[in-house]
Amino acid sequence: MKVSYINKTILNNDIVIVCNEKSTLKSTVLDEKESKQIREDWSKKIKFSLISKGSKKILVYKLDESKTIDQGRELARRVAFGSNKELNRYKIAKAELFFEIESNEMKIAFIEGLMLSNYQFLKYFSDTADKRNSLAEIVLHNTQHNKSEITELENTISGVFTARSLVNEPLSYLTALQLSKEIEVLAKKVGFSFQYFDKKKITSLKMGGLLSVNLGSIDPPTFNILEYKPAKAKNKQPIVLVGKGVVYDTGGLSLKPTPNSMDLMKSDMAGAAAVVGTFEAIVKNKLPIHVIGLIPATDNRPGGNAYVPGDVIKMHNGMTVEMLNSDAEGRMILADALSYAQQYKPTLVIDLATLTGAAVAAIGKEGIVAMGTAKADQMDQLKASGSNVHERIAEMPYYDEYDSYIKSDIADMKNVGGPTAGCITAGKFLERYTKYDWIHLDIAGTAFLTSEDTYKGKNGTGVGVRLLYNFLKNYK
Repeated sequence: MKVSYINKTILNNDIVIVCNEKSTLKSTVLDEKESKQIREDWSKKIKFSLISKGSKKILVYKLDESKTIDQGRELARRVAFGSNKELNRYKIAKAELFFEIESNEMKIAFIEGLMLSNYQFLKYFSDTADKRNSLAEIVLHNTQHNKSEITELENTISGVFTARSLVNEPLSYLTALQLSKEIEVLAKKVGFSFQYFDKKKITSLKMGGLLSVNLGSIDPPTFNILEYKPAKAKNKQPIVLVGKGVVYDTGGLSLKPTPNSMDLMKSDMAGAAAVVGTFEAIVKNKLPIHVIGLIPATDNRPGGNAYVPGDVIKMHNGMTVEMLNSDAEGRMILADALSYAQQYKPTLVIDLATLTGAAVAAIGKEGIVAMGTAKADQMDQLKASGSNVHERIAEMPYYDEYDSYIKSDIADMKNVGGPTAGCITAGKFLERYTKYDWIHLDIAGTAFLTSEDTYKGKNGTGVGVRLLYNFLKNYK
């Protein structure tokens, strides 16, 4: 979506006016009769009014008072979603935004919601032109906005859209190798370092978790390393982001049922997509922070010489795992990546993964399950970022007693716990491969939606990009 600027309202534009209960409407293009109609609507609890001025439309929205600024921002995003629907319904290509509110944060949130709501994934339609949204440009007032702040927003949303599109791609296109190629193209375009390891190199590194999951596939795995290190990075040691890159998950021999399960599993690389999208955002916005991304990638199939429940796998760090469920594959490939991260002596490692159905059962799609060994202030900073962007963090209890749940009779650990605390025992498994401050984010409930949820859309949401960008921008 293009953004342009003007010094004063142009009456031949379609206009969106955003107000609140303090607004007088006197600074808008509305005449007294139109203003009176709007105020009458407000008295009837009607918060959206449509004014026709010749062939042009004026859409007026009233934002309610909120108890907190976080709630206010989220309300603005959701109202903007409704505005996007109306603009596209009326086939409006260019819309001027005028704010009669004081809060800059609310203005930015409204623009953010409008932009996020306009995302589409049309690559595989034959009638793309008929389905494409009409809204292509928004016009902002120079006096109401800081252009650098809007550019930062545009760059961040571009990262979200990259993540969404990667998640929405089917396996028929996005194999593990193709994912590496997509990252390579982005790296050259945006400006970060990138390399990926092929199966031979992965084998030499003894990444048994990644190799074992890949045994049932005819497509090779990859291990991807992204790095952004600006000259004046504020952190002496890097922050490492690890993303689960299972480009399709059948469950392996522990086969998933198809309806509302396997049919959604092109999204099982949403953690990887979030890392890629975050890199796009931080590099375009030139954040002064040293970040490394690690993405182990493969599909998980029951074919060929697929590993079977009862097999014992030797991992990258030398520990052994009794594999009892091949559908608990994400932790197997993440474990190798977390072990590999040790060589960077990181100040913090954050992994993102669509890891467990237990996380969905625990909190649904309303937040991200989190746990780990990071310092309290690091987790608090991440929670604050979660509130800022409404990708909220629900920290799970992480008692030592949960370690016993993954105790094996014949190996160092098993890859599943019992019938309870599934998202926590998955985290406890991953902890065995960390020797640094670490946070695990289970995004299973938020990464892919089967029905539209306002500005988050339907299908891939790009969750994690805005969260991590906000966290890294404010990292202390």
